[in-house]
Amino acid sequence: MVLLKKELILKICFCLIVITGIMVVYTPYSKAQVETPINLGIRLEGTGPSGEPLNGFEILFLLTVLTLAPSILIMMTSFTRIIIVLSFTRNALGTQQMPPNQVLIGLALFLTFFLMSPIGTEINENAIQPYLSGQMDQEQALEESMRPIREFMFKQTREKDLELFINLSGMDYPVTLEDVPNNVLIPSFIISELKTAFQIGFLIYVPFIIVDMVVASTLMSMGMMMLPPVMISLPFKILLFIMVDGWNLVIKTLITGFR
Repeated sequence: MVLLKKELILKICFCLIVITGIMVVYTPYSKAQVETPINLGIRLEGTGPSGEPLNGFEILFLLTVLTLAPSILIMMTSFTRIIIVLSFTRNALGTQQMPPNQVLIGLALFLTFFLMSPIGTEINENAIQPYLSGQMDQEQALEESMRPIREFMFKQTREKDLELFINLSGMDYPVTLEDVPNNVLIPSFIISELKTAFQIGFLIYVPFIIVDMVVASTLMSMGMMMLPPVMISLPFKILLFIMVDGWNLVIKTLITGFR
């Protein structure tokens, strides 16, 4: 045992000597490399619609649009109503985290893309492509891109909600829809979407509440006071949802509600 320990110590010492020698040999070369100046540069190049380089204002405008893109997607499209209704459906079923949040958000995003694809095509044809080809400036492109979005929001906005923000803004009552500014239209559209989503959620809750009441009254009549009614009603609610093809009905209601 003593001989084995001595051999192990000798091997460790030998390894340390070798490593030290390597470090001594390569240290000057490493220092030479460190002292060599390294120039790193980032160049931002791009061309505008007329072939000229993008100026600072155009780059700032592009970055601002990219930053606000999630808010635009959530607040100015059908995403708000869809995700709220899907969340109500999951809560009414009582399945806790099934489907998971990632699945609900993904489904809401794809349904939003499906519903907004005609508007996106119109924006691309009437605003983006003419701007890239130099046929219109940024202000005209922004106005043309907002036109189909405004038409979509006006169709889903209640007159009562629109009047609320017109009165709160202190502006004169507009004669036409073109006179309604975006800062009045967008919040009016959002609260209208919230009200519609909650109305649909109430209708989804009603049949599941009836199932809960029937199961709870049955358990009480049988004297099973310690058995949670939610545990018994959950399979029946899932079965009911499957038998009526619930996801098909919910998605159909959402899509047809925008058309």
